[in-house]
Amino acid sequence: MSAFALSALTALATAFALTTGPAAPVTVTAAVETPAVYDDEAGGNADADDPAVWVDPRNPGRSIVVGTLKEAGLDVYGLDGRRLQHIAAPAAPDEDAKPGRFNNVDIVYGFELRGRKTDLALVSDRGRDRVRAYAIDPAAVAAGRPPLRDVTAPGVAPVFAADESEVENQRTSYGLAAFSEDDDAYVVVSQREETRLRLLRLEDRGGRVGYRTEDTLDLPATFTLPDGRAWTPCADPGERPQVEGMAVDLEEHVLYAAQERVGLWRIDLDDEKFEEPKLVDRVREYGTPWTYDATQEECALDAAHDPGYGGEHLSADAEGITVYHAADGTGYVLASSQGDNAFAVYEREGDNAYVGSFRIGDGAVDGVQHSDGSTVVNVPLGRNFPKGMLITHDGEATPADGDRAGTGFKFVRWDAVAGAFPEPLTVDTRSFDPRDAD
Repeated sequence: MSAFALSALTALATAFALTTGPAAPVTVTAAVETPAVYDDEAGGNADADDPAVWVDPRNPGRSIVVGTLKEAGLDVYGLDGRRLQHIAAPAAPDEDAKPGRFNNVDIVYGFELRGRKTDLALVSDRGRDRVRAYAIDPAAVAAGRPPLRDVTAPGVAPVFAADESEVENQRTSYGLAAFSEDDDAYVVVSQREETRLRLLRLEDRGGRVGYRTEDTLDLPATFTLPDGRAWTPCADPGERPQVEGMAVDLEEHVLYAAQERVGLWRIDLDDEKFEEPKLVDRVREYGTPWTYDATQEECALDAAHDPGYGGEHLSADAEGITVYHAADGTGYVLASSQGDNAFAVYEREGDNAYVGSFRIGDGAVDGVQHSDGSTVVNVPLGRNFPKGMLITHDGEATPADGDRAGTGFKFVRWDAVAGAFPEPLTVDTRSFDPRDAD
């Protein structure tokens, strides 16, 4: 979540909109919400963050949503928002160690485990700096039994830390995005409080899932502004501008990564390697001077001296990224603009031109604020989502339970999003199937 001073963010976004800002975001409403979770002792320290959708091959209306709850682990939901399963994060291995903390999740279809094609939910464990793997059992889904089972190989090494003592510093696995190529499966993992991305190849280790490093990329931490000055994004002391939200174009093998206080990157993945990153869009706050308020322990922007080098469509933090696949390379890249509670939409093809923005407002269920993770599915998912669906994290579930701040996930019909734009977005339920992508 952003450490920016909220008043500075609000003032900056408002001033920009009143002067040179683009058209106001359109508004849509969610159809379904999951039960609110609470980040306190009574709630099991549950803090919703990132969702993924597993598409049922026999009955798409029976598909499931997997959502991370940070220190509380995972919840699994039906498309009606009901909780079907809860999985606790791993306990700390000893009294001086950190417990598991699940940050991001993604799905890989058809990974060969002991010669059997197995669908996996893959999770970044920020607490222990691992990638955790959970097999999804279609028969269990059909029978109403808990569908996820831990198949992480014992003894998997930390993704970034050199040893267990370094894990405790918590510069660990953070964002995660998965994809397949031919018979291989990969995950891209970002490092908390650093600019580093790591590409891992999954391995079958005796019927359990392990991984090995294929490549590493360090995004910039300092940027040269048009006036020649060097600028470093706003951060707490010792932190570098991290990435969390990521998604892979499953046909083109392009990674989209949101560097939270910088903007949206596009990085081709070719022959198991990261290619040269390209900055598609900048956050509005890009280039703005800042100071660190030690009393408040937060970074405060000097909005009055904004040099105007930022973008027009994303208010920091840039967060959840997801890709809507349509025919012939068309479709969209969606990015959560956390600072103004909106979602920016870019074309998937070409230079990723900006299309427009939307917000999820109050309707049958409450709207979405401060959204982190999101995911979109183009295929029909039963009668309630016949044209696909968008799922977003909601950082401020309401009504509140007294003083307890709740979070959760919202399910939105894709055709509702598409139809809200003056020039409707594409709705294409047939040209792409996430189960067949490689």
